[in-house]
Amino acid sequence: MAYAADTPPEPATTEVETVIVTGTRTTGMKAVDSAAPIQVVDSASLKRAGKPDLIAALAQAIPSFNAQSFGGDTAALTLSARLRGLSANHTLVLINGKRRHGTANLAVLGGPYQGGAAADLNFIPLSAIDHIEVLTDGAAAQYGTDAIAGVVNIILKKNTSGGSLDVTAGRYYGGDGKTGNVSGNIGLSPFANSYLNLTAETRYHDFSDWGGDDQRVIRGNTAANGWSTILAGYPHTNKISGDARYQLTTVAYNGGVEIGDLEVYSFGTYGHKYAGAYENFRTPTRLPQLYPLGFNPMETIKEEDYAVTGGVKGKVFGDWDWDLSSTYGQDFDAINITNSVNKDLYLAAPSVPGAGSTQSAFHAGAFLSTQWSTTLDVSRPFDVGLAGPLTVAFGAEQRHETYKIKAGEYASRYNGGSQSYPGFSLTDAGKHERDNVAAYLDLAVKPVEALQLDAAVRYEHFSDFGDTTVGKLTGRYDFSPAFALRGTASTGFRAPTLAEEYYSATNVGPTSAFVQLAPNSAGAKLVGVNGLKPEKSTNYSVGFVAHPGGGLSATFDVYQIEIEDRIAGSGSLYGAGGAVNYPAVAAAIAANGNSISDDATDIGINIFTNGLDTRTRGAEAVINYASSFGDLGRVDWSLAANYGKTEVTKIAAAPTQLSGASLYDKSAISDLETAAPRYKISAGALYNRGPVTVNLHETLYGKSSSYTTYDGGTYWLEKIKPAFITDLEIDWRVMEQFKISVGANNLFDKQPEKKSAAQIKDAADNGNGAQDIYPSFSPYGLNGGYYYAKFAYNF
Repeated sequence: MAYAADTPPEPATTEVETVIVTGTRTTGMKAVDSAAPIQVVDSASLKRAGKPDLIAALAQAIPSFNAQSFGGDTAALTLSARLRGLSANHTLVLINGKRRHGTANLAVLGGPYQGGAAADLNFIPLSAIDHIEVLTDGAAAQYGTDAIAGVVNIILKKNTSGGSLDVTAGRYYGGDGKTGNVSGNIGLSPFANSYLNLTAETRYHDFSDWGGDDQRVIRGNTAANGWSTILAGYPHTNKISGDARYQLTTVAYNGGVEIGDLEVYSFGTYGHKYAGAYENFRTPTRLPQLYPLGFNPMETIKEEDYAVTGGVKGKVFGDWDWDLSSTYGQDFDAINITNSVNKDLYLAAPSVPGAGSTQSAFHAGAFLSTQWSTTLDVSRPFDVGLAGPLTVAFGAEQRHETYKIKAGEYASRYNGGSQSYPGFSLTDAGKHERDNVAAYLDLAVKPVEALQLDAAVRYEHFSDFGDTTVGKLTGRYDFSPAFALRGTASTGFRAPTLAEEYYSATNVGPTSAFVQLAPNSAGAKLVGVNGLKPEKSTNYSVGFVAHPGGGLSATFDVYQIEIEDRIAGSGSLYGAGGAVNYPAVAAAIAANGNSISDDATDIGINIFTNGLDTRTRGAEAVINYASSFGDLGRVDWSLAANYGKTEVTKIAAAPTQLSGASLYDKSAISDLETAAPRYKISAGALYNRGPVTVNLHETLYGKSSSYTTYDGGTYWLEKIKPAFITDLEIDWRVMEQFKISVGANNLFDKQPEKKSAAQIKDAADNGNGAQDIYPSFSPYGLNGGYYYAKFAYNF
């Protein structure tokens, strides 16, 4: 909720009194009365988090929501998040209740966020948000078959007057990662019975670097070449382990007008991002003719993301509410490489077009993802003589999706391609699309005063996967105004994203090349994979809601989510250079049309398949308490905790083409089971007295671990111990409309444990730079402490 400039923040417990629109078709429902677990995060709470982006701010508020802190290759340029330990693709994102499109930038390298292509929340300006409703429960029958973990519904501001201007600057304790952010919001009423809320935001974030020394240059240093004296920064020549640099500019609008009994509305966002990330350093031996001192390639992305919704709603036939809307969203990513070279083209025979090229910047190709959805929602309450009305809701949705990969320019894809990121080949490129139609029916009723019941059923038809029907039952019984039990049971069905089905590329390191095979490609068939099929899920949850009085409220829910035929990324399957090599892998690469540079000694494939069943069990608790100390001020206390354990319950047998192997090695399994912390506990205290507000937030991350390998034979278990992370912000309202804030995230500069010397040696023995000295899956990142100052003007 938005607060007036001259009033202190309201107690956090008032969030349960917010009227919600998520998880129910009943109008006027408050979060405190919801039969499903709903957590509401207001705009003030998001801003007080002091985080540089919306994903990180939301992760602080929701215990089962975890943000990605570090990604490899293009995933470093589009970080994502996940709910209840599942894939980012299992959470549906809505804006004002309307489906948001996903990113075109698929995360393909290993790790707990592999395969993620969900909506990029960072294209939503934080100052445009009124509040966020997070449904931490399966909702496929209500909103769509990909809402297996839950729903994040972002509600935009509708203010018709006033506004704000916010300026933030900060950096990491180490001096890098400099960040600056400016945002403005204004509410208008252009004419009678109308609203128009406008927001603009721009943010800059610089590189960080927390890698170690490059073991290749240390081992390669001799008296003859004298690398120690001629290489800049020796031996710290590799800068890949850290944040990408980006400039992100976003705008948003939310408007509407009442015309008689109708409301015509529209809202939308537009964002432009330019980002760059260092890739692995190439030593002077790579191409001394051009780079006698080696070179640091950089991968860059120019991204445009936008969405617009238009709709009309009102009443028909008396008491029937209806809402007809259409939303179009698009994400376009142009991938470029700078400070690089195509070594194979430079050394090519004179008869090859472009031979001897010294080109250092390349267009490696592009991704494009679009989604056009049209929905009709109709509802009406009926008085049927029970304690409460019977609410009947039904509706339909039509959706068209496309995914396109554009090939890189010739010089980027010739033979081994541009160093660090080969351009997409002609066989990688293509345009793919599908259609989906859906219809739902939802019935909600109170048979007796204390009992709420809700039943939903949804039918969907996919042009590429056929039909499915899923359902959900929800119930709540209030034993008294102070205590209620609630529970849900639901089924789900998630079709693969088009990116999971069709993404194809060659991912390279200084001495490695792994082809990401599209599951339905000719090459995939040679290793026994014949495309993807949908996932099926079953969700159960049961819990209680307590409001004993005195400013105390508490919720507790336990849950289980079973997923059959789960889509997951395989481990690395070697065709050459591994501890075990498979002829079918080499044949698959050749059939896919990928060329591999002679620099690559470790060659293999990765692929998405449906080879696993998983079961996630967990519990989540949220406690809020408001206390007043009279003239000494007020403190709003909060405690939120989540425990979740994911187990792989079934692994499909390896195809005969990979006899003796498994599509999922220790690394792939640990990405699902242990790479995320089993528990996360967040405690907060918001103190307010007069013009001063102090926000103290403590998060305990449980232990996590993951296996990694450098040859497919020896596996290293990387561990991250439990850690307390402290965030602190102090606000001083200098005058009625002006506020200054200072704060720190990760106040005590906590970093994860370093990898062992033996592991670093093994990485170096296998030709790796071994500069990755921290585990990349750290839930709180690699960068340590971050401090900042903010200036806010409200009018």
